[in-house]
Amino acid sequence: MENILFWLIFVTSAWALIRGSEMEQDAMWHLRRIPRVASERTFHLASPTFEADAKMVLNKVCGIECQKELPARSLAELEDSLSYETVFENGTRTLTRVKVQDLVSEPTQNITTKGAPVRRKRQVYGTDSRFSISDKRFLTNYPFSTAVKLSTGCSGILVSPNHVLTAAHCVHDGKDYIKGSKKLRVGVLKMRNKGGGKKHRGSKRLRREADGGDQGQDPKENLKERRKGRRRESGRRRQGVEGRPSFQWTRVKKTHIPAGWARAGMGDAALDYDYALLELKRAHKKKYMELGVSPTIKKIPGGMIHFSGFDDDRADELVYRFCSVSDESSDLLYQYCDAESGSTGSGVYLRLKEPDNRNWKRKIVAVYSGHQWVDVHGAQTDYNVAVRITPLKYAQICLWIHGNDANCTYG
Repeated sequence: MENILFWLIFVTSAWALIRGSEMEQDAMWHLRRIPRVASERTFHLASPTFEADAKMVLNKVCGIECQKELPARSLAELEDSLSYETVFENGTRTLTRVKVQDLVSEPTQNITTKGAPVRRKRQVYGTDSRFSISDKRFLTNYPFSTAVKLSTGCSGILVSPNHVLTAAHCVHDGKDYIKGSKKLRVGVLKMRNKGGGKKHRGSKRLRREADGGDQGQDPKENLKERRKGRRRESGRRRQGVEGRPSFQWTRVKKTHIPAGWARAGMGDAALDYDYALLELKRAHKKKYMELGVSPTIKKIPGGMIHFSGFDDDRADELVYRFCSVSDESSDLLYQYCDAESGSTGSGVYLRLKEPDNRNWKRKIVAVYSGHQWVDVHGAQTDYNVAVRITPLKYAQICLWIHGNDANCTYG
């Protein structure tokens, strides 16, 4: 009953948000021509040691106001950052240089600081607004079924039958690949089979009772009554067990990270490039979520973003949350979505109308990077930060998925 009440409240609230945003604006995915990111040349690099600690440390992150003052990056600098490393299952590594073509200058973001309250280190504060998704009707269905768990402890999201998008720091600390990433695995959430092996053992006992039963009773009637009783008892015993999830783990064949992140250990704060793509050895059969180019806050319905991940404080539970974006820069979304470590790498998505048939569609517009201190007006302020999928990043990730830029013309 509590489950039903919870979801009624949740669905009603979500519908009210959607209806309100529809009245405010005709929220729609605006397709735009994407610049081309094409592979130019690939070099072999020395194999990594896979010895880095699984913790991201950036000395200083250039924040909202700081980013406004940065000079525009040259084409050569963009190509350097969008070039990428690939590490293979056998531990070998390559660097692929890219060329950017058909680049159209993006308008400067109109960024304002709204004076959001400052928090101290905690990623969950006040009233915890997260929802644990435990009902299998939701857990195993889209969009929640697109969330996955990495063996390094992070989360990710399915973006093709063979690919998972996650945060770069989940596999690489800016200097080296982290411990455990050489044998990296991705866990897709499954529901346990009903009853396990208990049904078989119970059937044997029932057959014995059918042959004799209790003395002085009709064996058939006795069998019927005992079956009813055991079904009720077994149902109570397995309540919660049947609903408990388990992970089906798949090894990762390739890992791609942008060079803009890989050189963070050289002194550059590269939070803008905290994303990575994992190619699985075995295709999954679940519905995945498509990529989309991140719109500005003004074009996000109600300013609300959504993401689901496996927060460390709720063991193996899928946790969903939504919140409004507080601020933005050209590459980052600053917000106060309640989250704990383990949820980093989750895909941040929106639900907007498609321009052709006006159906609603969810797309990934950012990767949740986690809690960061950033420089705002010369002072250190903490936010939960997500890395936006810009047109150039869309083209790069699309190249990783398809192997060429033929399918990456519009996004």
